[in-house]
Amino acid sequence: MASSRIRVGIDVGGTFTDAVAIDSGTLELIAQVKVPTSHHHADGVAHGIVEALNRLLKDVGCTPDDVAFLAHGTTQATNALLEGDVAPVGLVGIGTGTASLPTKRLAGLANLELTPGKRLPLHYAHVADPGDVDGVRAAVEEVTKAGAEVLVASEPFSVDLPDGEEAVLEAARPYGLPMTAAHEITSLYGLRKRTRTAVVNAAIMPKMLATADLVDSSITAAGVQAPLMVMRCDGGVMSLAEMRRRPLLTVLSGPAAGVAGALMQERVSEGVFLETGGTSTDISVIRRGKVSVKHATILGRSSYLSALDVRTVGVGGGSMVRLSGGKVQAVGPRSAHIAGLPYACYADLDDLRDATLSTVRPLEGDPADYVVLDAAGGRFAITMTCAANALGRVPQGDFAACDPEVAVAALTPLAAALGTDVAGAATQVLDAGVRQVRQVVDTMIRDYRLDRDTAVLVGGGGGAAAVTPHLAADTGLEGRIAAHNEVISPIGVALALVREQVERIIPGATQEQILGVRGEAEAAVVAQGAAPEAVEVEVTVDPQTNTVRAVATGATELRTQDRAHRADDTERLTAAATSLKVDPTSVEVLAGTPAHTVYGTTRRRRFRKPRHPVRVLDSDGVVRLHAADAHVATTTVGEAPELLTRLITESTSYGDGGVRAPALRLLLGSRIADLSGVLDADSLLALARSELRSRAADEPVIAVLEARA
Repeated sequence: MASSRIRVGIDVGGTFTDAVAIDSGTLELIAQVKVPTSHHHADGVAHGIVEALNRLLKDVGCTPDDVAFLAHGTTQATNALLEGDVAPVGLVGIGTGTASLPTKRLAGLANLELTPGKRLPLHYAHVADPGDVDGVRAAVEEVTKAGAEVLVASEPFSVDLPDGEEAVLEAARPYGLPMTAAHEITSLYGLRKRTRTAVVNAAIMPKMLATADLVDSSITAAGVQAPLMVMRCDGGVMSLAEMRRRPLLTVLSGPAAGVAGALMQERVSEGVFLETGGTSTDISVIRRGKVSVKHATILGRSSYLSALDVRTVGVGGGSMVRLSGGKVQAVGPRSAHIAGLPYACYADLDDLRDATLSTVRPLEGDPADYVVLDAAGGRFAITMTCAANALGRVPQGDFAACDPEVAVAALTPLAAALGTDVAGAATQVLDAGVRQVRQVVDTMIRDYRLDRDTAVLVGGGGGAAAVTPHLAADTGLEGRIAAHNEVISPIGVALALVREQVERIIPGATQEQILGVRGEAEAAVVAQGAAPEAVEVEVTVDPQTNTVRAVATGATELRTQDRAHRADDTERLTAAATSLKVDPTSVEVLAGTPAHTVYGTTRRRRFRKPRHPVRVLDSDGVVRLHAADAHVATTTVGEAPELLTRLITESTSYGDGGVRAPALRLLLGSRIADLSGVLDADSLLALARSELRSRAADEPVIAVLEARA
């Protein structure tokens, strides 16, 4: 029986729907279930979602009223694009005279290839005057007669003047079609890219709306009062109403759920997350406690969809071994799952009796060098998971663990063929598989400038033990498998924060404009149910592209996180010293709040100024902030503006690259306000004041400043 209300996360996969129940107070996993994904049921995947929910409630002993938070992740939008299962789009372009030429070229978006030989069904019509209701309706009738089931309106510079697009949608409303305006999907300039993003969003809208209605009605019928949230592709969740408006945000959200789990459950602040399934490994980066996102490529073209930067390698727990010339040449990309073969390490020992080694072509067109065992119990695949178990890389009790004796028996014929022992054969297999993963991990560490001294490898997914432990040993990086790694995705869905990103291109942005973008992002997450007092907003101003970006996150309820274990002073000091790579006697406490403690040390360098690295740890003993060389100051809310003005002025650098204010983070209550994305000193001070404005004058504030080179 749960001790408090529960948070429910449901991850709808291609084969199974996984669901978990998390205690809202302790954030501990208290139940998990797996049901077949109900693709072919009359209610579609909604049936499986409700079945999983009902089983969870029964297992935990809760009622629907005890559900404080409910969210689900789905691959439906991704699958729709991959399979070309989209609705015909009617695109109404707006413009007159020479201004109409770039808009009319948008008709070429019909050449977007969905799948080989299948293009995006798009029908274009043009209106010169969006205020001409009869002209707009004639255009709408033109595209609907051609087969359009959803409507998009697009006009140059609509991010600044959306009136034309809004007028078209208003005139088209009587036709009852799902509709969207290009400026509603993104506020960035670039007519073709903005329209392309809006058109792809529209193409999946009818299917996603139908599913959303079914899920919503099914959850309501089940008696759940908590609002239903949906996983986004950038690691957060959004309201169902927002998903109806921008279903494209759910594309590529599968890997994002796992990263959200690593971020929230494992509390990773700097590292690489590897989610390993049976066939592949998705690799992503967490930097300074945040997921790394970029504009995604969809249908082979760049878009304005901000999604997790995930890179996939065709190596998983079920990847089969390839043998040539008496050596392990490679592992994968074919997996035992796709080949229809069982893993040798999960067989009974008697099944492997009289095993002989041979090589086969698993599927038509594959190389004929994949290793299999033909034994008394049939044909089996030797996989990465078999090798990891044989080498002792799989922790006891792990989802992928097997009888070690069986794993050794599975690798024995391969060892004989390689002229080595079982440990040597298993090492060759893992080396070959991990080599491919390491190339990507090294690239991402370099791309995101992670500190190798503090970066940690975290493995998730059912096949985590086949990759992460050996990769950690190979690279010398710290590595661990996430708790409950086999359900890390639904855990991530259950723990994810409401998230919204607002981007604007504003040349020479003023303080007021930057604060306006910040306020818009904050208001958006509050409107979707986030508690206002818990919202955090990170603002970045890119002077090269004139882009002002605000990312707001917040919980739908204030979570006390009263965990059973809190790290004591000694544990936190030891963790800080480990992260700083120094002896604990060299570490001093620089400042603290009830939620965070700031530790620092001094690194002296010959003929150069000493550096002062800093680590901020939370009460669980988790490093929440790394700073390579920082100044730490303690003040109060009332005195902070004057102190920050002086510190920022002293730390601002001037050079050929322009004026660069220091990277500033403020420790306020339970939060770390990250203002490091702003280079202009005046704008930085304005943002700092906005963080302080609603707090008591005597509340303590800790400022951590890093001067920029």
